[in-house]
Amino acid sequence: MDGVCGCCGALRPRYKRLVDNIFPEDPEDGLVKANMEKLTFYALSAPEKLDRIGAYLSERLSRDVARHRYGYVCIAMEALDQLLMACHCQSINLFVESFLKMVRKLLESDKPNLQILGTNSFVKFANIEEDTPSYHRSYDFFVSRFSEMCHSSFEDPDIRTKIRMAGIKGLQGVVRKTVNDELQANIWDPQHMDKIVPSLLFNLQSGECSESRSPSPLQASEKEKESPVELTERCFRELLGRAAYGNIKNAVTPVLMHLDNHSLWEGKTFAVCCFKIIMYSIQSQHSHLVIQQLLGHLDANSKSSATVRAGIVEVLLEAAAIAASGSVGPTVLEVFNTLLRQLRLSVDYELTGSYDGSTNIGTKIIKAHEERQLQEAVIRTIGSFANTLPTYQRSEVMLFIMGKIPVPGIHLALPSTGSGPEGTRMIQIMLLKSLVQVTAGYQTTNMLTALPSSFLEPLLSLSLTEDPEVRLLVLQILLSLIDRHDNRPKFSTISIISDISILKLKVDKCSRQDNLFMKKHGQQLYRHIYLGCKEQSSGRQHYEALFALLGLLSVELANEEVVVDLIRLALALQDLALSTDEALPVYNRCAVHALAAAYLNLICQLTTVPAFCQHIHEVIEVRQKESTYLLPEDVFVDKPKLPSLLEKVEGDVLFLQSKITEVLGGSGYNTERLATPYVPQYTDEDRLSKRKSIGETISLQVEVESRNSPEKEERAPAEEITFETLKNAIVDSVGMEEQERERRRQVVEKFQKAPFEEIAAHCGARATLLQSKLNQIFEITIRPPPSPSGTISSGYGQSQSRSVPIYEMKFPDLCVY
Repeated sequence: MDGVCGCCGALRPRYKRLVDNIFPEDPEDGLVKANMEKLTFYALSAPEKLDRIGAYLSERLSRDVARHRYGYVCIAMEALDQLLMACHCQSINLFVESFLKMVRKLLESDKPNLQILGTNSFVKFANIEEDTPSYHRSYDFFVSRFSEMCHSSFEDPDIRTKIRMAGIKGLQGVVRKTVNDELQANIWDPQHMDKIVPSLLFNLQSGECSESRSPSPLQASEKEKESPVELTERCFRELLGRAAYGNIKNAVTPVLMHLDNHSLWEGKTFAVCCFKIIMYSIQSQHSHLVIQQLLGHLDANSKSSATVRAGIVEVLLEAAAIAASGSVGPTVLEVFNTLLRQLRLSVDYELTGSYDGSTNIGTKIIKAHEERQLQEAVIRTIGSFANTLPTYQRSEVMLFIMGKIPVPGIHLALPSTGSGPEGTRMIQIMLLKSLVQVTAGYQTTNMLTALPSSFLEPLLSLSLTEDPEVRLLVLQILLSLIDRHDNRPKFSTISIISDISILKLKVDKCSRQDNLFMKKHGQQLYRHIYLGCKEQSSGRQHYEALFALLGLLSVELANEEVVVDLIRLALALQDLALSTDEALPVYNRCAVHALAAAYLNLICQLTTVPAFCQHIHEVIEVRQKESTYLLPEDVFVDKPKLPSLLEKVEGDVLFLQSKITEVLGGSGYNTERLATPYVPQYTDEDRLSKRKSIGETISLQVEVESRNSPEKEERAPAEEITFETLKNAIVDSVGMEEQERERRRQVVEKFQKAPFEEIAAHCGARATLLQSKLNQIFEITIRPPPSPSGTISSGYGQSQSRSVPIYEMKFPDLCVY
């Protein structure tokens, strides 16, 4: 029998004998290297036998696994690895099938060591670049199994860590093997990404998420290699780095779902860490796709808690900072539109107290402080986005945001969502805060493009509202836009500086565009500065901002004509503080005096006219001795030192227009203009800005129309104008103003309080009178043309003197086409 067995053994195929010879009698001895070299040489010499070698090795390995002969299992896998590394022939595909079958067998085992062994072999295989494509290979099992290993809950923590790391390496191998092979199943399909990405995030979350850096570390230390978190981060980066344009969405969507399902937005830290990794790992030109997905997710969570929305907004903030190359893409306004919509919703939620505008039992309770935190986060994010944009796009964003603000006299309010007037006021403040963020650090050479009429006029309209917070935000926006040389911090406090050279102001010559800007908008700016000082609700911050605005106009946009106008404005502010008609509180009057003094001290040193400087300094010295409460050092402090009454301010403590005109006239300034006191022109905008309701607005508009009411008697013949007439007009001007003011009040009161029927009858009478006048005019001017029919039919009841309407004329047939 022994002879027969030996004979049969000798008759076995050579490849089987070579495979058998690589296994030693004792598995502890390891692979027989000499015989392994023979097997490898045979496989290279006869590549057609490679698939049979693989099948036989697979058969032996399956048998050894079943018999728990794990030493021989390890030897079989080592042999397979060596054959894979050595052979790259045309017929390797069938061998790979046998190899993958064996790896699968190991991964299906419940022994951790076999799972790790199979994973390591798969990773080696994944790093091999095959010469021939495969049409039928499937990796679905490996994706599922490796993902399952990533979530291992093995009792022993060390073994659990090893299994999880093996799963991560396996997923990395699958990605490497499939991502560039067009013939493979698409690894970016949602069915695969929904397994791979959450598995990676689960392990990333298991440890402290390290601070992400722009380039991933090329070589990790040994300690890092032992950490599942570091390994996961490298794998996640590699996955994202291989994502093409069309695959970004499939890679990011599972991240958003994972953060939703595990309530990870609220902590912010992990979510921010994930998206830092994403933004640094993907190709920079794809950044805007991630931002678009975040915006869409923010919209989808509009009714989630404020902490969830704030977390998403914080992530957006970080993502925008990383996408600083300006690659937010073509949907810039969509970004800001979404953020502004969330701002508006948050304001409504805060004021109404619920997400659906009702107070039904069961609705979620709104926490006002959380909504305010969200609003601040949205505003910061708007600023962060704006900082990534080029100048021309930032200008568009400024106009876009301004178009959303309810501005008096221009557009009354955004579409109402139930929050009422208080909501309108809050959204004004929130959007202005957003504009403050957008304009911060904004640099432009041309003021006409930075502050076009479509932006400046509604902005200045807001500066006339009664709300002091709104006015202060408007001033901050103006300061940001006008300050082009970082001079603003030098005007942060109001004080009398004896030598302004210590401020080191940067003053450039006024360009032609700047001159055009001041010619076009200068008077508007002066007027709003004057009216801002006149507001009783203005406080220290307002006056400091107004002083900074005057200072910046002087150093940024001032030519000789502007300097003259600014001096006139400062003197007009002094007159405003002296006036008793305005009923300004003592603090405001002292503040305006101090503001005018500080500004004249600044402008006199900028003009470098010695006599002008001398007059200003003399007045300031007198004030320092007699009336310190008229100087900024005593007014603009935490506890101002003010008198209880401010009755007589006269004599040497006042700046004299005549004196200033005289000294500046000697230096070539326009004395005629200097001698003319500055008087702001009042417009309808002032009254419209102060309104408190739409009804009041309508009555004010009617008042303007009523000046030319057709009810008035026919105009009297022209009166002869003489010297006496002019004299009487000047003397009676005060009385006339009082009468005009009383007439206006009566008109407003009539339209506010009169019954609707009376107002309707009044308007109807005016319309009837107007129609009768028009009929008279038409009767005089229109003459009947020759009638083509020869006579006018009396059937229409028309008199012969009236013209025939064209549609009633009878034309000969030859005239009709």
